[in-house]
Amino acid sequence: MTKPIVLSADQKALQVNLDPNIYGTFIEIGAGQEVVRHFFRAGRASGTIAKTMSAYDKDFSDAIYGREENGRYVCESRLQNMIEKEYALLEERLNREQHKDSLFFAFANTMTTVNYEKTMQGHGWMGIRFQLDPKKKANNVIIHVRLNDVDAKLQQETIGIIGTNLVHACFFNHNDPKQLLKSLFDNLSRDNIEIDMVKMTGPDFKQVDNRLLSLTLVKERMTDAVIFSPDGVNQQPADMLYKKNILTIRGSFRPVTKVNIDMLKSGMNKFLENKRVKKENLQLLFEITLSNLKMEGEVNERDFLDRADILCSLGYTVMISNYKKYYKLVEYLSQFTRARMGLIIGVDNLVEMFDEAYYRNLNGGIMEAFGIIFTRDIKIYLYPFKPSDSVELQNSKNIAIHPRIKPIYNYLFSNGRIEDLEYNPDVLHIFSRTVLKLIKSCKEGEWEDMVPEGVAEIIKEKSLFGSSCDYDSN
Repeated sequence: MTKPIVLSADQKALQVNLDPNIYGTFIEIGAGQEVVRHFFRAGRASGTIAKTMSAYDKDFSDAIYGREENGRYVCESRLQNMIEKEYALLEERLNREQHKDSLFFAFANTMTTVNYEKTMQGHGWMGIRFQLDPKKKANNVIIHVRLNDVDAKLQQETIGIIGTNLVHACFFNHNDPKQLLKSLFDNLSRDNIEIDMVKMTGPDFKQVDNRLLSLTLVKERMTDAVIFSPDGVNQQPADMLYKKNILTIRGSFRPVTKVNIDMLKSGMNKFLENKRVKKENLQLLFEITLSNLKMEGEVNERDFLDRADILCSLGYTVMISNYKKYYKLVEYLSQFTRARMGLIIGVDNLVEMFDEAYYRNLNGGIMEAFGIIFTRDIKIYLYPFKPSDSVELQNSKNIAIHPRIKPIYNYLFSNGRIEDLEYNPDVLHIFSRTVLKLIKSCKEGEWEDMVPEGVAEIIKEKSLFGSSCDYDSN
């Protein structure tokens, strides 16, 4: 099977310019006129561009778009104000009678590139408000990008390419939102850029679930982690995690059970005992790894949404990541905060953390991985394991660690980095896989008490986790 031909950025710009109906504005702040340059250079730009502007000076920018409450310029609210203001000006200033078939658009970005000292990573917001039918309301597509090129000039070139990809994709790939998203990486790679947040809204995207687009970002390796809030809205990780005391609990949550909630409550109580942790600064994350979502082969999107629906209904923030190894998760989170963080994990996860085979891909092996953990301000909260009355309770005092690795474990334990959690003995026997099996086999009355209050009703009402049971007729 031959691969589809990927157009260059200039070829995409020319295809847009040659369409007689596409007409709008380009507004770029921070990194110059990098996107519109492709459209001017491609030719026939006069039929596409109504206006282009760079409100580079902050006072000019504030005068045009208003001052942001947070005082920032590279932020989502600034981008929203830009595309809404400029799109409204198109409708106000252009006579619709003369533009009956025109598909208006307003493209904008607000970007910052790497500084001279290389101490700040380039990143920014990019979006477009556009029509697919002159008689319909406009749609919005907004993304947040992180620029990985080491040079500011290279980052500017990357901005020009991805911005051109975005404009082209919205008009020529809108029927397939996932393909639209994937095409943003045409002529680019993760060495150049990362997309860690996407939102698609509007009349032509009514059926789009932005959580699935978040999943696509991780699944297609466009980024390593995405976050969405309890209302199901995709969030930019830095906005959620900046300078926060982050407490993370990892699991399958298929479904969430009373054990998960007991782990959470006990872990939060322990975490908040720290003088370096402030309750008002706490950010809780329920993390699901991509490998966990692939437990039965390919990622099952319906199964993913089932888990997300329940966690969000309980008021929790959900994170999807590619970080199977905990040290990578710690490294990722620590780029947003230097405040104390916490991990709530089970005994089996802790044992796996101290398995040398787990780190064969690292030149420095387990020492390299734990070097990252040692240098971060992080606590590990261990929930015990006792599957039956005949098995001894396992906790930090008696878990099986290989003698060769035991000194590393002892160092963490003696320095208070690993702490045992209090637990409810009445729920220790509950396992998600058991609950899931009972749900699928329609064993009503045998699993409802194993999940948090209200969860059983949600599962039954929405037939989650592949359940086809007719509970009302029972």
